Amino acid sequence: MKKIEAIIQPFKLDEVKNALIGAGVQGITVTEVRGHGRQKGHKEVYRGQEYNIDFLPKVKLELVIPGAMVDEVVKTLADAARSGKIGDGKVFVYDVVDAIRIRNNDRGEAAL
Repeated sequence: MKKIEAIIQPFKLDEVKNALIGAGVQGITVTEVRGHGRQKGHKEVYRGQEYNIDFLPKVKLELVIPGAMVDEVVKTLADAARSGKIGDGKVFVYDVVDAIRIRNNDRGEAAL
């Protein structure tokens, strides 16, 4: 089993969600987060004052999938999230040792 974490632009959430569902992903956790990468934020002007916006709004997706689906899901996610502009985000893949469904004690991939 693998855990995929992706940080994406908020306006891409619906497109990514629909693409993942189409690829067979059954569960997704979404969190609104703030951060920056290489772009280190940007400057905005409000009432004549210039402000540095260091942390930009992003969306973090977390999903745990069977190992056999990793390549397809990562490609689908990245393709749907890509706008071609700076700040599109990142995808991280982790190994998952075990999963337990609390309701009935299913373990491993059966718990997904």
